[in-house]
Amino acid sequence: MHETGTPRERAYLVAAGLKRPDSGGGEDAVPRGRWRTEASLEELALLAKTAGAKVVGTTLQRLPAFNPKTYIGQGKLAEIVASQGEVGYTTVIFDDELSPSQQRNLERALDAKVLDRTALILDIFAQHARTREGRLQVELAQLDYILPRLRGQWSHLERMGAGIGTRGPGETQLETDRRLIRNRISHLKKQIEKVRQQRDLHRRQRARQGIPVVSLVGYTNAGKSTLMRALSGADVLVQDQLFATLDPVTRRIRLPSNGTALLTDTVGFIQKLPTQLVAAFRATLEELEEATLLLHVVDITHADAEQQARTVDETVRALGLGERPRLVALNKVDLLADEGVDRVDLELPAWARGGLVVSAEKRWGLEELREAIGAALDEAAERTRLAAAQTTTKQATEDREVA
Repeated sequence: MHETGTPRERAYLVAAGLKRPDSGGGEDAVPRGRWRTEASLEELALLAKTAGAKVVGTTLQRLPAFNPKTYIGQGKLAEIVASQGEVGYTTVIFDDELSPSQQRNLERALDAKVLDRTALILDIFAQHARTREGRLQVELAQLDYILPRLRGQWSHLERMGAGIGTRGPGETQLETDRRLIRNRISHLKKQIEKVRQQRDLHRRQRARQGIPVVSLVGYTNAGKSTLMRALSGADVLVQDQLFATLDPVTRRIRLPSNGTALLTDTVGFIQKLPTQLVAAFRATLEELEEATLLLHVVDITHADAEQQARTVDETVRALGLGERPRLVALNKVDLLADEGVDRVDLELPAWARGGLVVSAEKRWGLEELREAIGAALDEAAERTRLAAAQTTTKQATEDREVA
């Protein structure tokens, strides 16, 4: 019997962190409240498994500065080469984005496929994109990533040497490929712009109906989709893996005093989120711009919950939404206690105080969350009303002065 399926890739993971001059390279090499290199490497392992790879080894190096040619030091590179015979890796994945030249140099040295964190995340997105919109956005991000790396695809021509018979074809083909990719990128951007306009039309229709919008934000796998299902009662995809949700999903939810709101779930955030993805998913992320309220879902049980929450905060600010009203839901409390949240006296860290303790899985604390959402929306509506009244008064005053 012969195996006919594609063999599972055997991945070796590499992470590097910068030393602080006075740290000696220990745990203090990372400022308080920031990601530890070890935690980032653990997350890279989860990403690799989500992509379908088998992790056969990991390594970590602390450096005073990244090597501009190979990202890691020559000693660590030799160590990875030596371990190939022992673990039999077929792919080496680095925890940071590599430059095109770094990737080419590493592939030559390791004699194996080399990927970086960005390529890995793009691959996961490509696997999980289900709608036409999602596929368009992922393809655009992938082409933006591939374009500066095309030269490496023609490295086999370098072995021919210089002189007669080696000039022309390689460069011609390279330029042809670049032109084709640029044309495809232009086409995809036009298609995504049409999607953006359609979404804008739907948002205007919702605005005319006067229904407030609550957008779920959070680190990937924090439980946003589970919370949406619990609050809305609607059938929403729920999977225990990174980036299970890519396309926006909107459902109606009930609020106290017989009020209603629209709850929107969008793609989860992650540290070192590729810039290509942020640009490509502009149409999707614009759903956040129309939100009356952001509901930040945090996995309170995660060892790096504070860093995950900071990453989401930084991403929200980068999208220009830092001043948007926000509630924090501390999810998965059922993993910390056996009883309902109303009987649990949790010792919350300082950064999490003020958050609402809930369990989307066990449906604990959902009524309190609905009440908090309703109160926040009422407060936002009152602020909007006051702002509109002030604008009207100011305009009337200016009109009288002109008269």
